[in-house]
Amino acid sequence: MTNTCVIYVLSDSIGETGERVLRAAGSQFDGYDIVFRRFPYVTGEGVLRQILNEAAIEADIVAYTLVVPGLSHFLEQYSKDKKYKTIDILGPVIHTINSVVGWEPKNEPGLLHALDEEYYRQVEAVEFAVKYDDGKDPRGLLSADIILIGVSRTSKTPLSMYLAHRGYRVANVPLMPEVEPPEELFAVDKRKVIGLMIKPQVLTEIRCERLKALGLGRGASYADDNRIRNELDYAKVIMQNIGCPVIDVTHKAVEETASIIMELYKI
Repeated sequence: MTNTCVIYVLSDSIGETGERVLRAAGSQFDGYDIVFRRFPYVTGEGVLRQILNEAAIEADIVAYTLVVPGLSHFLEQYSKDKKYKTIDILGPVIHTINSVVGWEPKNEPGLLHALDEEYYRQVEAVEFAVKYDDGKDPRGLLSADIILIGVSRTSKTPLSMYLAHRGYRVANVPLMPEVEPPEELFAVDKRKVIGLMIKPQVLTEIRCERLKALGLGRGASYADDNRIRNELDYAKVIMQNIGCPVIDVTHKAVEETASIIMELYKI
C-alpha cells in the first residue's frame, strides 16, 4: 500500500472553494501524499459521467461543489458501489442554512466567484505592490493608483502592502540625494503621489534601531543626524516640485496614515 490519496474535486464553477477546504483538511495528515485533481465547470451529465469513469480507476475520493441539485443527485446515484468515497462539500451547509432562514437557495453556480472578484483585485494589488516596491521598476508608476515617496524608514513598504490589501495598486519610490527620481514620477498625475515626511530626531531613533537589528553600530552615515536632515530637506524639495500632498508620519500607526491616504485618494 502506498501512502497516496487521490482526490478528484468537481465543480460547476472554478472549484477553488472545494480545493481550499480539502487542502486544509489534507494538511492534517502528515506522511500521506494527497494528490488533488480539479475539474472545473462541470455543467452536464455527459462530462460528469466521463470524469466519474476516470475516477473509478484512479480516485480514492470524489469531492464536489455542485450547487445544481440534478447534477449532485446524478453524481451520488452514479457513484454507488464505486471504490471511491464521495464528499458533498456545499450541500450540507446549504441545507442547514435553508432550514434556519427558510429561504430556498438560488442553486446557481459561480456566485461565490462573483463575490470573490474583490479578493482577486486584492491579490493583483498585492502582487503589484511587491513588483513595484522600493522603486524597482519606474514603469509601474504609470499604472499605479497611489505612489508613495519618502526617505528610507518612512513606512513606504508597510503602507504599500496595507493599501494593497484594500485593493489599491501602490508603488513607492525612495528619495535619496545621490539618486535622481525617475522621470515617470513627474509625468503622472500629481494627485496620485503622496509624500511621507517624519521628524528628524524620530527618524534617527528608527534608523539606529534598524542598525542595531542588523548588528551594526550607530557610526554608519545611515543614522547620522546631518545626513538625515539633508535627506529630509532633499525630499521636501522633490515633493514641492511635484506639488503633491505630504503627510507627517511621525508617531502615526500604519493604519492611521493609510486612512488619510485613502481619504485623499477618494477626493
